[in-house]
Amino acid sequence: MRKRLAITLSLMMAASIVAGCQAKSEDKLVIAARGGSHVTAMEAVKAEFEQKHNVKVEIIGLESADLKQKISLDAKNKNGAYDLIMADDPWMPELSEAGIFANLTELGVEEDADFEESSLALGKHPYQTGDLYALPFSGNVQLFFYNKQLLDNYNAEVPQSWEEVLHIANKAHEEDNLIGYVIRGQQGNPIVSDFLPIFWAYGGQVFDEQWNAQIDSEAGQQALDTYIQLAAVGANYETTDIVSSVSEGRATMALGWPSWFIAGETASADYAPIPSKATANGAAASTGMIGNWMMGVTANSQNKELAANFLTFITSSDTQKKLVEHGGVPTRKSVYLDSELASKYKHFPIMLEALQNSVARPRTAKWSRVEEALGVELSAAIAGTKSIEAALSDANKAVNEIMQ
Repeated sequence: MRKRLAITLSLMMAASIVAGCQAKSEDKLVIAARGGSHVTAMEAVKAEFEQKHNVKVEIIGLESADLKQKISLDAKNKNGAYDLIMADDPWMPELSEAGIFANLTELGVEEDADFEESSLALGKHPYQTGDLYALPFSGNVQLFFYNKQLLDNYNAEVPQSWEEVLHIANKAHEEDNLIGYVIRGQQGNPIVSDFLPIFWAYGGQVFDEQWNAQIDSEAGQQALDTYIQLAAVGANYETTDIVSSVSEGRATMALGWPSWFIAGETASADYAPIPSKATANGAAASTGMIGNWMMGVTANSQNKELAANFLTFITSSDTQKKLVEHGGVPTRKSVYLDSELASKYKHFPIMLEALQNSVARPRTAKWSRVEEALGVELSAAIAGTKSIEAALSDANKAVNEIMQ
């Protein structure tokens, strides 16, 4: 009996050791991600990679500000808690200069011409020309949203210039007391993101080649005057009210990110690329603000090669097609041009056109501070507490001080 018991215990111990070895043999990757639809989409497709590589992929969803703070703090540790991180594209210069990303080029990740060029450029340091440090995971770009029924009521085509936008907005306000145009005028990122496409259409640039501020310019004055006129016959709303007012026909037009108005195959308002001209006879400019979410391997990951493999997997064309079904936004041309997907997701051709004519926010590690300073002055101008001239002059001074 004792001999049989000893054999049984030995077998149990052996089984326990084998199980322990198997558990140890399974690797783990941890991703710090922007919470919401990005996490949902990745969770839906990660099993294929996990099974193939015998790895557990843990995805931690965080709010934007919390995500940036946590990945910045973790970068100080010798052994990082995260193997891969997502980053809003304006963060890329700051995070790249801080050495938070591993060099993907050195890890053998090759550039893929199927990525939309403006999206791929965001992951390089220096911007456009340097080595690859991140790949574009989610291909967001701002669009022009409008209520088609209201435009039809005024016999108006989709405007191609801001002169036309203002004309339609005035007509809606004067004839039917409707909201002609909705601005997003809250300080910081909201108003700056809302204003810059108009500024670009007038030929404006935030900086010259030597990083001197160019906000206080003729283009700046014309763009801000247009913006204030639009606000005068419109409304200043936050995201939820922007969407509901245009979708429900209380407002005619607004700028916005696709995810605000479009869910899956359904859009609550009509959409087009952002008007590229200041006036009907003016020169066209790129005006669609790009806002990709990027993904890269952390420099302090203890499993860089496997993390790079996952990055290649999650951004591949095959995986992107699957991600679309779970709310993913493509960054590859082949996915946007896929006839089956394009027939189902009607906004894909418009988004690709907008991406191909998009503009990145200035590639400086100080952009968050610049954005905050500019936003304060723009908000003062639309509130009427400062003149256009004073607001732009003060913005120029504040930005130049930041860039010193």
